[in-house]
Amino acid sequence: MKKDQSRIIREQAPRSNTREHSVPLYLTSSFIFDSAEQGRAIFADEEEGMVYSRYANPNTAEFINRVCALESAEAGLSFSSGMAAVFAAFAAFVQNGDHIVSSRAIFGSTHQLLTQLLPRWGVTTTYVNSADISDWENSIQENTKILFLESPSNPGLELYDLEKLGKLKEKYPNVIFAIDNCFATPYLQKPLQYGFDLSIHSATKYMDGQGRVLGGVIVGNKNLMDKLMFFIRHTGPAMSPFNAWVLSKSLETLGLRMDRHSSNALAIAEALEKHTEILEVRYPFLPSHPQHELAKKQMKAGGGIITFEVSGGQERAFRLIDALEMILYTSNLGDSRTIATHPGSTTHSKLTNEERINLGIKPGTIRLSVGLEDRDDILSDILQAIEKTK
Repeated sequence: MKKDQSRIIREQAPRSNTREHSVPLYLTSSFIFDSAEQGRAIFADEEEGMVYSRYANPNTAEFINRVCALESAEAGLSFSSGMAAVFAAFAAFVQNGDHIVSSRAIFGSTHQLLTQLLPRWGVTTTYVNSADISDWENSIQENTKILFLESPSNPGLELYDLEKLGKLKEKYPNVIFAIDNCFATPYLQKPLQYGFDLSIHSATKYMDGQGRVLGGVIVGNKNLMDKLMFFIRHTGPAMSPFNAWVLSKSLETLGLRMDRHSSNALAIAEALEKHTEILEVRYPFLPSHPQHELAKKQMKAGGGIITFEVSGGQERAFRLIDALEMILYTSNLGDSRTIATHPGSTTHSKLTNEERINLGIKPGTIRLSVGLEDRDDILSDILQAIEKTK
């Protein structure tokens, strides 16, 4: 099977002797050994088998295998949250004296990891505020261990040329190339095919799609996964079997949902771009996006996130959000229901004003996670809020 939709649905945990059609929940903390010898052999890695749900569980295994199938990855690991996955992608591989190269346009909590937490361990970071590959290469040092980026970024929707960066990987094989692929999902973008080592996701977002559970996942190079397994085995950021079961079921409709998220978002972005009260609209598949051609090259569609700036600054943005009738206000995204967020006062509030401006986050910036409702209803709600706050 070569098509994503078929691969997601047909990748399942082995059936038990009860011949169930739907994979059951494995709510167990540990697993029984048939003998003392088997226990010894499994712990000695001489025999495969599950030991403890902190390490592996049939539900987490199915979820991971489905993401691996989507990304054409060798192996993967699940985590209790997206940020647990991002942290592990750094912490499992760096030590005192190491260096990270990262795009400046990243999620607020990731920024805090790189600037506040990892420096306690003697790990430094150089930010690249450019899509120019030469700027990335010039930032790599002898002690660089990881090159990290988000594409599209949160919330500015900046893109990076994954093919060109993948070729840079060929020159620096000892540097781990990692990407936060959360906004695009593996359905719309497949970074591993360009040579990236690790693809990281907050499964809380589009993989769940209904705002129910937390989760994170990393897929990619098997050798790196073995090192990651050592880290998570002894630090414990495990995904619960229940959350894995929910996320695995949700993956079956990921492609269908992303098609609808993307088509809704494009239609709404086109309409907002024509409105006189909107100063700027950012969406990867809008021709006005500065990297529109790159987006079409490496993404199947533009995704469900729009970022726009309303005239009147933060005061107007707050009033507009409060005037929304159907659209929800929360810091999450990727839901079946449309969500508005003011990044400057929530997800990226811990950044300085200068840092926010560098990321394209202005006082009047609103991030819109476009849901699966009828697009006319979504647009009508935004337009009435704009009119009400003039």
